[in-house]
Formats: sequence, structure tokens, C-alpha cells
Amino acid sequence: MTQLELIGVIQRYGKHTVVDGVDFRLAPGQIACLLGPSGCGKTTLLRCIAGFEDIAGGEIRLHGQTVSRPDARVAPEKRRIGMVFQDYALFPHLTVDENVAFGLADRQSEAASLRVRQLLATVGLGGQGNKYPHELSGGQQQRVALARALAPRPELILLDEPFSNLDVGLRERLSVEVREILKREGSTAIMVTHDQHEAFAMADEIGIMHNGRIQQWDTPYNLYHRPANRFVADFVGQGVLLTGTVGEGNSVCMELGTLISDTPVECNESCSHCEDGCRVDILLRPDDIVHDDASPVQAEVLHKAFRGADILYTLRLSSGSEVLSLVPSHHNHALGEKIGIRLDADHVIAFKKHDACDDDPACEIRVEQQALAEQPVTWHR
Repeated sequence: MTQLELIGVIQRYGKHTVVDGVDFRLAPGQIACLLGPSGCGKTTLLRCIAGFEDIAGGEIRLHGQTVSRPDARVAPEKRRIGMVFQDYALFPHLTVDENVAFGLADRQSEAASLRVRQLLATVGLGGQGNKYPHELSGGQQQRVALARALAPRPELILLDEPFSNLDVGLRERLSVEVREILKREGSTAIMVTHDQHEAFAMADEIGIMHNGRIQQWDTPYNLYHRPANRFVADFVGQGVLLTGTVGEGNSVCMELGTLISDTPVECNESCSHCEDGCRVDILLRPDDIVHDDASPVQAEVLHKAFRGADILYTLRLSSGSEVLSLVPSHHNHALGEKIGIRLDADHVIAFKKHDACDDDPACEIRVEQQALAEQPVTWHR
């Protein structure tokens, strides 16, 4: 059963297309996130789902019923959608109890009072109902806004950058708490954010948006380890692209050595299967490169970022290429020091190489021979 379905949704402001043919489905009880940089169209798409804006093309359906199409739109108040805004939007002259009860049909009934008490207990604000919003912290106000959205038992909860006004530590903690609350209530929800840490903490599935389109709709794990294109690879997490050449037996030869894949190497965005001799860019995450004093591959420490349990090192290889490595912080190396590293990649993510050598076969042969000669080390998945 599908709770929310978008089919080829388009939205324009004048001649400018902001949302360009978006499709996705959301099952009951699922929490999803639209993640992307500013201006990618994610907030506009959320407003279209809420019914605040018309759409220029496609359809939006709730429980199979069309609520938006170019020539018709069901009013927001008739969609049974709850909304949590970036600025909380609480009524300053109403108490916490009154704010939470505001969307209930009979706010004075015993059933409404019971629902309010239950929700305040659920969001960790039991006994706070007589306070006013200005007497609460930012995190507490956001919990009140969530309780108010949940009170009428809507079919869908929309969250628009709900944690952006909070400090980093509170954002991370509250995003986990809000997910637990939504799951406990059995709510279906979709959140908009530009912060991938919030998205990873909250969502079952995430849609990466860029230029008005969904680049990839997937689980957080797959977005990080199996990005569909270069934009997703660059936007999600940290990493570098290192040039390699596809060889026999699902191998890829790079400056760091030869990486063996368990499956045929696929060139994302270009083709389903890379042939021998195909030049590719291999995505390497910081956790793919391991500190190893016994390794023959040496790299120079260029930068270091202390993160408590770990240090993120930026390392320069002999060719001048740079890679990242996440190392336990008791390995505290100085800038300019050379350390041993080795590959420990579980996933071989390859993108077709596009550069001047593409039209020069001799150049490709030279690069391949140089790579083969420089590092005879082989790493297996």
C-alpha cells in the first residue's frame, strides 16, 4: 500500500523549472528525507506536497487519491497533513497544552486533553503543559511543534528543515529522538534538510536532489557506498576520486595498487560494464584507506583534523594525488611525516574517466603502463 506517490511532478516559477519530473513513493510508517544543497527544489517540492502551491505537471497522490495536478488542487487543510516548520510557528499567547490541542476538533473535550497529555509525555515534556513557548528552550519548542503536528493523527507529517535553528549537538540528538517518536506513533513522514547527518539519523530512505531532480532515492547505506552518479558521490560523505584502469578478472589498477572486485566493475552513469583497458575514476572514502606501518605504499601527511576518537588525514601520494584516511587518534602523526597505507575497500565504485586522453589511445596506453609499473601491490575485496 502506498501512502504518498509523486508521478512526474513539475513546478515552475515563470520560465524557471524548480522541480523537474520527480517520482517517488512512500509506504505507510516510512520516514523519508529530501536532501540536497540550497536551491535544489526540495522545499518547493515539500510545499507542493502540502498543497501550498499548484504544480505545473504530473500528479501527487495520497492513499491513491489525486490531491494535486495541473488543473486541480485539494486545499491543504483537507489533506490530513501535519506540518513542522523551521521556526516552530508556535502561538506565543497560548500555553503548551493549548498549542498542542490547537488542531483538534474539540479542544475542550476530555479526549483532547488525554491526547495532549499523552503526546507531551511521548515527546518528553510531561508536566510542561502550563508553560508558554518563550519559557522553553529551542529543542523543547521543536518538540511542542512536533506534538501539535501529531495531535490530529494526520496521514502524513512534513518537516521543513526542523532542526536548522538548533546547535549541532542538539540537532543530532533531537533528530534521533524525533525518529523514535514518529516510529512509536506509526507516522509516515518526509523531511527536508541540507544536513546529511540529520538525514542519516532520521530517514529510512533518502532522495538526493539536484537541479530539481531526484538523483538517487535509496537507503543511507547505499547512498554512501553505492552512489548512482558523481554528484551523489561528492555530496554524500567525504572521499576522493583516484584514476584507475580496468584489467582482467574484475581488477582495477591504481597508484595505490590493484583492487580486485567480487563482481564486474561497472562504470556508473556511462555503461553497465567496464571493458578491460577502460579508464575510470574510483571513489575512495576515508574508511577505504587504512593506516598500516607494514605497507610498502607510503603517503605524506598534508593536513590532519582531530575528531576525538579519530583523526582525518589528508595524504599526498608520490604522484601528487591526494587521498583521505580516517585513523584512530592514538596514531598521531606530524605534518610532513610519511606513513604506510593500504586499501581496504568493500565496494568498487567506478565512474567513466573523461579527460584529454579519451581521444588519444596512445595516451591511455602510457597511463596504463605507468600505473602497472609503479605499484605491483594487489588488494582484494
